[in-house]
Amino acid sequence: MPYRRSFVAAALVLAAGLATLPAQAQSALPPLRTGVDGTFAPHAMAKLGGGVEGFQIDLFTEVARRMGRGITIDSTSFSGLIPGLQAGRYDFIAAPTTVTKERAENMLFTAGYLWTSFQLGIKKGSAPIKDWADLKGKAVAVNKGTPYELLAKAEGEKHGVTIQVYDTQPDAIQAVLSGRAYATLAGNTVVRYAASKNPQFVADLELTQTRAHWAAPFRKDSVALRNQMQDVMSCMKLDGTIAKMSEKWFGVAPPADALERVVTPGYGVPGMPGYDPTPHALKCG
Repeated sequence: MPYRRSFVAAALVLAAGLATLPAQAQSALPPLRTGVDGTFAPHAMAKLGGGVEGFQIDLFTEVARRMGRGITIDSTSFSGLIPGLQAGRYDFIAAPTTVTKERAENMLFTAGYLWTSFQLGIKKGSAPIKDWADLKGKAVAVNKGTPYELLAKAEGEKHGVTIQVYDTQPDAIQAVLSGRAYATLAGNTVVRYAASKNPQFVADLELTQTRAHWAAPFRKDSVALRNQMQDVMSCMKLDGTIAKMSEKWFGVAPPADALERVVTPGYGVPGMPGYDPTPHALKCG
């Protein structure tokens, strides 16, 4: 069963150059309510001794702190998060959520804070992959029922690649390490995290054409709260905080074009429904 537990961060004063709220005003603000999939390492996962840890926990605990708010993070299944947001149980969703046109028509997103993309991982010492043609005659391991399985099967049919399907991503990675498969296709953060934990596993070709924004969704009536949170995250990009969290959890410093560093104009994700292109000045101190 998915691990379920609430992680509650105490309300702290606003820091990092943002204006500090008076103590009376802070105490009048309730904690932000949100949720994550507590089984999605390294974004959110159970930790020894209880509670939840991961990139999402660090990110949004610090965001709430800078907003002068406490935060309650529920560990639950991802399938319940969007209905919980729309029903008013959550103020926003802290789980990594891919911004799509359909979702943006029904929810309000911050700007992206991470790129999500497909990435291949290989065993250390294997020849790097430049494109799918390099995998002709080889096997690629994927997690069953994922978008990675769909893409791998489509490319495999075109390029003569055998696709092995496993019940979990760790099983797919083990297939690479044991030599049953040449590579695995998964999400970039998961591949980088696995590589940081196992010196015999290497993050290889990122399929940059699959890049999409991971951003925080709100209800459509939460414009002010969305804008406030995005401004805080933008300041955290500029002062390097999100990049440091990314390196901590994913094992590599994000490049200059990574969304951990890049502040996009306006509010929301450019080109998506709900995007507000109005210029605004940041007040990060």
